[in-house]
Amino acid sequence: MHLRAVVLPDGVRRDVWVSDGTITFTPVEGAATLVQDGFLVPGLVDAHCHPAIGPDGPTGLDGAAANALADRDAGTLLIRDCGQPIDTRPLQARDDLPRIIRSGRHLALPKRYIPGLGLDLAHPDELPAAVAEQAADGDGWVKLVGDWIDRSVGDLAPLWPDDVLTEAIKVAHEAGARVTAHVFGEDALPGLIGAGIDCLEHGTGLDPALLAEMARRGTALVPTLINIENFPGIADQAGKYPRYAAHMRALHARAGELVGNALDAGVAVYAGSDAGGMIAHGRLVDELAALRRAGMTAEQALAAGSWAARDWLGHPGIAQGAPADFLVLDRDPREDLSALRAPRHIVLRGALVR
Repeated sequence: MHLRAVVLPDGVRRDVWVSDGTITFTPVEGAATLVQDGFLVPGLVDAHCHPAIGPDGPTGLDGAAANALADRDAGTLLIRDCGQPIDTRPLQARDDLPRIIRSGRHLALPKRYIPGLGLDLAHPDELPAAVAEQAADGDGWVKLVGDWIDRSVGDLAPLWPDDVLTEAIKVAHEAGARVTAHVFGEDALPGLIGAGIDCLEHGTGLDPALLAEMARRGTALVPTLINIENFPGIADQAGKYPRYAAHMRALHARAGELVGNALDAGVAVYAGSDAGGMIAHGRLVDELAALRRAGMTAEQALAAGSWAARDWLGHPGIAQGAPADFLVLDRDPREDLSALRAPRHIVLRGALVR
């Protein structure tokens, strides 16, 4: 196919051809012209998504495929799964589904995470070996549960000693994998950051000093703002643990400052919907809008869920020889993110899926 449109992020109107599933700027003889105006946007990226988890909890492969299709139809063409209860490799073999970067299983301790989702290690000292296994089995990412409610103290608490974290992350890096962690509260953050973690999910307990350290180390943040909106409801259901409930409400109250503080510190922020974690699939654009409200420009929010995220994850955007995964929009999303809600066309692996 042939397209002539404004190509983002450069913003230059040019001709683009698709041949054998890849992008070229060299004319392809006989290519049919699909569009002659509009905007081409690299396929959206959900950097925190759980295809094998739906509104009612873990799913089988059929449910995971349906969730991934919902994400695709909303423009998400690349997913970094942030922990899955099943092996989703069969989904990667399907040409009609978004590309998926697998992070394997969440690594947790007994009664310190949502039942049935992660691998519960018998002892914290088992973490380095478990990380090595997940690094070998995944696609370059490992997911830890950094903190969760500890019912013995009635509040959020870290799962792992600092020395164990340091060793586990070293093991992952030596295997060529990066590590990310779920973390809500404050107490687990110094240990995770000091151990050399590559990314933090949620990060609602971060303060300016910790954000400055993240920037110095190159640690990324995926704040999942639309899921943080659930914190008051979680607190309302935690009547047995008033300290935890009050903590969750306090974290929610200061979440509006998180993205602005991260940007001021120089931390790279990427978009993740946390679909499957109390969030329906197909809501990435809602997350981009939340990032915009939290202090990003529309272009910054779009980059966080498109070309900047692709670069971070090692997947090209609209470039010579790149896979043809992009959206065709009628309006410039750098001026109005709502343009993303009604793409004229969606192209995945060089095929027109809308």
